[in-house]
Amino acid sequence: MRPIAFVLATFVASAPAAAQGWEEYSYPDYAFSVAFPAKPQVDTTTYQIADNRSVPARIYSVRQANVVFSMIVAELEGTNFEENAVVDHAIKMLSQNARVRLNIPARIYRVYGRQLTLEGADGSRSMVQLFDHNDRLYQIEAKALPDQNVSNPQSDMVRFHQSLDFTDGGSNRSEEAVRAIREICRGLVNPAFGAGLDDPACTVR
Repeated sequence: MRPIAFVLATFVASAPAAAQGWEEYSYPDYAFSVAFPAKPQVDTTTYQIADNRSVPARIYSVRQANVVFSMIVAELEGTNFEENAVVDHAIKMLSQNARVRLNIPARIYRVYGRQLTLEGADGSRSMVQLFDHNDRLYQIEAKALPDQNVSNPQSDMVRFHQSLDFTDGGSNRSEEAVRAIREICRGLVNPAFGAGLDDPACTVR
């Protein structure tokens, strides 16, 4: 089960059947794959990882109706920033002109990060996950724009997040840390509702 699944009740009251036309796109040079509803546009950009510090980044994006699906990969090699500092700054930037409604741990196999839902001051809504892995920050976001005249396919937003995979088979936690997380999981009555600071689901995907 993907870690995002257990928070759907807080974000999706009811969702229509997923739209057709989705396809998985793999990027071996950046060690990830993700599904988009159409071929994504790829652009080079910069990403602010700290005050007055930006790094090269690539953004993969598709807009469908009133939803923007985007995946940002920012290069962290040589920056020497701690994971918490990078992720916390990303959350700070994302929450400008927006309210963070949910901020919980996220996990894809053995890669750990954060998962957010945000409500923008303009009426937009976003689902975001952040992962610091292999000297890169991965930021996946599905953002529903505030267009009341267009349907809001929340199931597609969830589908986008659930499709993300890291293809290198690695982890951003040590074996000792993973064992500690599993020990926490064993002591939970209902693991689906969280495992402390690192693993919200306690299940192997």
